[in-house]
Amino acid sequence: MSLNRWLLLAGLVLLATFGLSHAERIRYDNYRLYKATPENEDQLAMLRDLKVSSDSIIFLNSAHVVGADVHMVVAPHKIPDLLEILGKAKIKYELQSKDFQKSMDDIEGEVRPRSNASSEYNWFDYNDLEDTYAWMRSLAKQNPNIVTLIEAGKTYEGRSMLGLKIFKSGREKPGIFIEAGIHAREWIAPAAATYIINQLLTSNVPSIKQLGDNYNWYIVPHVNADGYVYSRKSDRIWRKTRKPYGVCFGADPNRNWDFYWNKWDLNNQPCNDEYAGPNAFSEIETLSLSNYIASIKDKIQLYLSFHSFSQVLIYPNGYTASPPDNIKDYQQVAKAALSAISKRYNTKYEAKSIYNFASLVSGSTLDWVYGTQGVRMTFCYELRPAAAHDSSGFLLPPSQILPTSEELLDSITAMVDQVQKLGYFN
Repeated sequence: MSLNRWLLLAGLVLLATFGLSHAERIRYDNYRLYKATPENEDQLAMLRDLKVSSDSIIFLNSAHVVGADVHMVVAPHKIPDLLEILGKAKIKYELQSKDFQKSMDDIEGEVRPRSNASSEYNWFDYNDLEDTYAWMRSLAKQNPNIVTLIEAGKTYEGRSMLGLKIFKSGREKPGIFIEAGIHAREWIAPAAATYIINQLLTSNVPSIKQLGDNYNWYIVPHVNADGYVYSRKSDRIWRKTRKPYGVCFGADPNRNWDFYWNKWDLNNQPCNDEYAGPNAFSEIETLSLSNYIASIKDKIQLYLSFHSFSQVLIYPNGYTASPPDNIKDYQQVAKAALSAISKRYNTKYEAKSIYNFASLVSGSTLDWVYGTQGVRMTFCYELRPAAAHDSSGFLLPPSQILPTSEELLDSITAMVDQVQKLGYFN
C-alpha cells in the first residue's frame, strides 16, 4: 500500500474514532492552569508561538497585549516543557490550579438555589440549548402580538439559530440587536441574553419597562449553537464552531467576518482556537447571521455582543489602532454604562477599543457591523469574572448568573439613555 493510502486510512481511522467517542466527555484530570504575563514584545511573541505549537497547551485568552495576563491549561506531560520555555524567556508565571478538572467539577457541583417552581425556565443554572429554544418558542406562542420567533441563520450541523423579535407596540421604533454565545464556552453570555428577554417582557421596573415599550429588540442568544451543545456535552472549554477541517474542527466565528478578515495572517492553523477559517464567512453561522443583520440594518441603531471574561466594555476598532470617528460619543456612552454597572454590586469594568483590549484582532462582528452596515454604536460586553483565577474564567458559577445579568441590564439601560441623548436613535 502506498504512503498516501496509509495516510488516508489513518485519517479515516482517526475520524471514525472521534465519531465513536463524540458523546464522551473530555476530561482535564491533572491538567494545570497557569497565568503568564508578558512584559515585552519578545515575550509576547514567544507566547504567540507557543499558542500554535501544541494542542496540549490550551490558551483561555489571547496573547496579544504586553502586560496582559495570559491563561493556559496544560496537559501533564507538557508541564516540564512549558516551564522550561517560560523560564528561558524569563516570563513571569503563576500556578492557579493543580487540577483543572477538579476546579471545573467544584464549580459544576456547586449547590444551586432553586425556586418553588424549579421545573420552570430560570437563571439558577445554565440551561441546555433545547430548553432555551423551547422557552423561546413558548414566549412567541404566549405573546403573539409582542414576540416573534426569528431564525437568524443555520449551523453546520443543521440547527436553527433562533432569536426573538420584541415589538411591544407593533410599530417601528428604534432598534437594538443583541448577539450572544458566539464562543461556545462562554455560557454566561446566552444566559444573560435570555435574562434580558425575560425582563423586557415581564418587568414592572419603570426604567426597564420603558426599554421594552420604546425600542424594538432583536435578540439571538446562541449564535454558535453547535459549539454550545458540544461544550455542554463533550468539552467544557470548546470555543469554535464544529465544521471539520482535516482532523481538526471549527473556526473562531468572531474572527470569520468579511471586514479586514485575518488582516495580520496570524490565525491560519485549523487546530488553533482562534483559527479564522480558510476564508471570510467560511462558517455558515457567520454567513447566515450576516445576511440577516444586513436585511434589517436600517432598523437597528445599537448593536450589542455578549462575551466573557474580563469585565471590559469594548468598542471599535480592532483592525487598526485608530479610533472610530465618533470616539468622543463612544467614550461618553461607555462612561455612563460603566458607572451604572458598578452601582448594584460594586463590580468594576473598564472601557477599551478592541485593539487596546486584544491587539491584532480582525474579522469580528463588532467591526463588521460598524464598518459595513452603518450601525454607528456597537459594543461588546466581556462579562464576569475579571480574571481567570476568579472562578477559572469561563467557568463562572451558576450563582453568578443573576447578579451578572442584573448589573448588565443596569448598564444597558444607562447606555441606551446616552445613545438616545446623542441622537443615534433619531
